[in-house]
Amino acid sequence: MPIPQLNHKHAKNQSWRASKKKYYINRQKPKARNKTKTSRSQSKKNIKDLAKWWPQNWKKTILLTVLALFLVFTLAGLITIAWISRGLPPPGQLINREIAQSTKIFDRNGETVLYEIHGDEKRSLVKLEDIPDYLEWATIAMEDKNFYKHKGVSVWGIIRGVIWQTIRGGRVQGGSTLTQQFVKNAILTSERTIKRKLKEWILAYRIEQKYSKNDILQMYLNEIPYGSTAYGVEAASQRYFGKNVKEINLPEAAVLAALPQAPSLYSPYGSNKDLLIARQHYILDLMLEQGYISEAKNEAAKLYELEFKKPTEKIIAPHFIMYIKEILAQKYGEKMIEQGGLKIYTTLDLYKQKIAEEVITAETEQNEEQYQASNAALISLDPKTGQILAMVGSRDYFNDDIDGQVNITTSDRQPGSSLKPLVYASAFLKGYTPDTILYDVVTNFSNNASKPYEPHNYDNQEHGPITIRKALAGSLNIPAVKTIYLAGVDNVLELAGDLGYSTLGDRDRFGLSLVLGGGEVKLIEHTNAYSAFAREGILHPLAAILKIEDKDGRIIEEFEANETKVIDPKIARLINDILSDNNARAYAFGERNWLTLGGRPVAAKTGTTNDYRDAWTIGYTPSIVTGVWVGNNDNSEMKRGAAGGTVAAPIWHDYMKRVLGDTPIEYFKKPTIKKTGKPVLDGESGLEVTYKIDRASGLLATDLTPESFIEELVFGEPHCLLYFVDKNNPLGEPPAKPEKDPQFSLWENRVRAWAEAERSATSTLVQEPPPTEYDNLHVAENLPNFEIASPQRNQTISEPLLLASIKKATAPRGINRAEYYLNDNLLAVNYSYPFNLEKNIAFLPNGFHNLKIKICDDINNCTTKEIEFNVEFSLRPQTDASLSLVEPSNGLAVSNIDFPLTLKLAVINFSQAAKISFYYQALGSDEAMPIAVIQPVKNKIINGIWSDAPVSGTYRLYSTATDWSDKIIISNEITITVNNIAPKLENNSEED
Repeated sequence: MPIPQLNHKHAKNQSWRASKKKYYINRQKPKARNKTKTSRSQSKKNIKDLAKWWPQNWKKTILLTVLALFLVFTLAGLITIAWISRGLPPPGQLINREIAQSTKIFDRNGETVLYEIHGDEKRSLVKLEDIPDYLEWATIAMEDKNFYKHKGVSVWGIIRGVIWQTIRGGRVQGGSTLTQQFVKNAILTSERTIKRKLKEWILAYRIEQKYSKNDILQMYLNEIPYGSTAYGVEAASQRYFGKNVKEINLPEAAVLAALPQAPSLYSPYGSNKDLLIARQHYILDLMLEQGYISEAKNEAAKLYELEFKKPTEKIIAPHFIMYIKEILAQKYGEKMIEQGGLKIYTTLDLYKQKIAEEVITAETEQNEEQYQASNAALISLDPKTGQILAMVGSRDYFNDDIDGQVNITTSDRQPGSSLKPLVYASAFLKGYTPDTILYDVVTNFSNNASKPYEPHNYDNQEHGPITIRKALAGSLNIPAVKTIYLAGVDNVLELAGDLGYSTLGDRDRFGLSLVLGGGEVKLIEHTNAYSAFAREGILHPLAAILKIEDKDGRIIEEFEANETKVIDPKIARLINDILSDNNARAYAFGERNWLTLGGRPVAAKTGTTNDYRDAWTIGYTPSIVTGVWVGNNDNSEMKRGAAGGTVAAPIWHDYMKRVLGDTPIEYFKKPTIKKTGKPVLDGESGLEVTYKIDRASGLLATDLTPESFIEELVFGEPHCLLYFVDKNNPLGEPPAKPEKDPQFSLWENRVRAWAEAERSATSTLVQEPPPTEYDNLHVAENLPNFEIASPQRNQTISEPLLLASIKKATAPRGINRAEYYLNDNLLAVNYSYPFNLEKNIAFLPNGFHNLKIKICDDINNCTTKEIEFNVEFSLRPQTDASLSLVEPSNGLAVSNIDFPLTLKLAVINFSQAAKISFYYQALGSDEAMPIAVIQPVKNKIINGIWSDAPVSGTYRLYSTATDWSDKIIISNEITITVNNIAPKLENNSEED
């Protein structure tokens, strides 16, 4: 049935609807079999008729729909606004806040209040005319440049800050006007909900209707919080500058304008003063851009030296408190912290905190005097939980001369070699082992001829083939750079990310120098990364809060342990084993160093940046990890020699020794190091093999070969590691063409050059097969034979003269000398036939004494015989030997270039001395280290030669004499300071 076409519009619509209804009803009726079917042509006609009608009506239909929707949404909006507005105060009742309550911050035991944020607000109302224009301009420029144009709410600000940021996936921004900020701080809470935001918009609009712009600005400047208990600009000016607000100048005004956004973060008394100054400069630039100030005033204000009033609040562990406040401000907002009456129970162990402060105070005074290091910081963590036990951000929080408010534990500083454990852990993950051999020879790692990269070791020495264990323990730089190449810089950065470093994300910044400190880290994150080693690969996020209660005692936050496995336990054990191996680092640090705690196993690593700007020590047991930094907050250089092992390690040592006290000793689990089957990975330097050779015969040494005739020779042709392994698959097949590796030629050429120099200089490297036969000169049949002719066994000597002689002395190679020992002390050596002895022994006391006679040939084949004899002669009064160390002079400062160093000792009654010994002892150490032993004592002036320089530090020197009755006489002591000099290194290579 066709749709009828009507001329009158209304009738047309009605008829059309009826026709349409009938048409569709008919379509749906079941058709009888004997009915005539609607022709296909008729259906097509109906559709055409409908199509003709539609274009004439669609616009009106859409318009009506939109109008209906608008009315619905408008009504819904008005209802919503009315519902939200029902609890809002009238615009005239503005400052009617609840009474602020004190927030208290406690130590971990909840017994000591570390800091109390007082609820009593400090507020002094001032009129707008008494507020400097600079402060008004700075506030408007920073917070709301269109303040005098909008009606309380900026639509563009909402679109830009909320809607647009949501669309583009960014972080939602406030887009708040100055009026909205006033409402939020004066009337509403700081919760982040849509409902609160709508209330804020409504009240802002109402306030703009009731008050003038100047009235609103005056209320804002009198109400807004500027930190702690300072509300309004007058209280803020008094708190931070100690003067009335009308007296502040342009740079001070810009500082005050910078505070309201985040008073805890930008506090002049916190650790982010640099952020505050940067924000002040930004505000000054905005004022210039918006025409409030001139270029000259802008520049002068930036150069102005700000002086902040000293804080007066009682505060314990101030850096930790500021750290806590910043965390809380980010979570709960400034208002909640300042007024919420919270009870915050922190992780701080007050006992450990006090020890940390005492140790830093004591040690930093000495460091400042000797090394021009004015500051130090310490962080101590529980690796089982990630909880902060102690935090000292600087030597003195209240000392502006050293920028004491800066918290170094959370600041970015270069770590020097203290980053090396991460690099070696990455290498171990790849298949390398602690026994892997690397050539410690000066190497240029850059293929760019115009920009060579050639780091050196702290001692400016090459150590040849060396294991990774010794390279890491001794903190050698050249093997470390090779290791980061083998491990891969990206792999190291990936591990660093897993370990929680927030400063190493921009991978394009870093190259091989990263292993030597070429990237900044935070001490707190760096120390927590070491926690993963202490706990065998398990890392806990840093925690500073145990519990937070609101004013009604309800718990709103409580610590929950959270852990992540970031390293294979086997790899962590390897690092622990190396860093706790004092024998492995003794060649670099000496047996007695600040990285040991007696019999308690501890793992530790030092670090020092180029030019001695940062010195580090991080060390741990399975239950406590402590990191120490020493330097100057302004990044100025310390004196040469201010290495991590010298200035930071003593702080670490003293703190750990005191806090561990007599607590149970914990041990690190020993790793299992399996053989790989590859010699270079298993401790053999490739094709090179070391043999002990007898110098006399040139054959393999035996048990009869004297130590004085044994030398170690390396046989074979040396190659770098890349000759034997594919760096990306060290356990796989050796490379068929090692020269394809871009570093191969650089490494291989220097190894060959070193080998050639070594062969020429010392003859310890020989390119020929090793001997297969054994020493045939130091054999039993070549031992001398003799008898003691006098004195007789148990003979009594009544005169103070010892006559000793031998008989029947024979030796296949001839007799070279006779050595005489009295009570195991060398008395005399005779090189002339008949090799007898005549010696005054008036110094001997009456009684039995032991005499040993050793007869030797020219290659130290020796035979020893001994007897006892008795002394009985009239004793004459004997005066003990006395010792006086006369050189070097007391207080002398030396360096490694002064070694070998001659020590001179004056000995009175030197015949009474059987043996003279020289010793040195690091200040604070319990053990003395030998320098030289002199015997027999033949003169009243004895010279001792100190061959090798110890690590930088201050040392006591003294001598002892052992008399013939084993009595010990001790000399005077002198003190010297060793400041080792190393070459100026590139790319932040470190000195220890």
